[in-house]
Amino acid sequence: MNTAVELIIFDWDGTLFDSVGQIVASLQFAAQQFQQPLTDEAAKSIIGLGLPEVAQRLFPMVPELHGEILQCYSEHYVANSKTDVWFDGVAAMLDDLQNAGVKLAVATGKSRKGLDRVLQQTQSMNLFAATRAASETRSKPHPLMLEEILAETGVRPEQAIMVGDTSYDLEMAQAIAMPRVGVSYGVHTVEVLQLFQPLKIAGDVSSLHQFLLQQVQMKQAI
Repeated sequence: MNTAVELIIFDWDGTLFDSVGQIVASLQFAAQQFQQPLTDEAAKSIIGLGLPEVAQRLFPMVPELHGEILQCYSEHYVANSKTDVWFDGVAAMLDDLQNAGVKLAVATGKSRKGLDRVLQQTQSMNLFAATRAASETRSKPHPLMLEEILAETGVRPEQAIMVGDTSYDLEMAQAIAMPRVGVSYGVHTVEVLQLFQPLKIAGDVSSLHQFLLQQVQMKQAI
């Protein structure tokens, strides 16, 4: 990267928030209620997509049940995810980055209602200069949500970094030539993330914290 970092955009589930296990459990619960086969691997693989895309990929044979399955999933997730929290070290990382003068944003496959709920749960609404949820724009891996965040914050793609745990996160950033960082403690494997040429693949929040802070401080010194 040859320009100053002004904005860091984070995925939510599996990147900032330790919620992958509950998402999979809630998808499994919904599938069972409608007698639909679903493996844990398949449920995990779609985390990051918008809910309509999730239903299309996981339950293509029963499009007439998509609305009911998603409603069942959402109700189960809300009822059972109240104890989900940020990964250890995330709060300190976000605080340090904000204190370093960089803007923070969120680009997530959650619905707006779901994102607002977890922002309130983590008391983090004021941390982020912009947020986008899949229900109000196009789902990942289309880059529209990133383009909207850039427009709102007045930042160019090369001045931002997208951070995520899935191919969907890195693919949408790559589509608009935005620098990107993968994390391997979420959903997709290192081998999958490497396909999208990230600056780094962090194995834990501590190494992610250190790398992002270094990027911000290094570019500020130019």
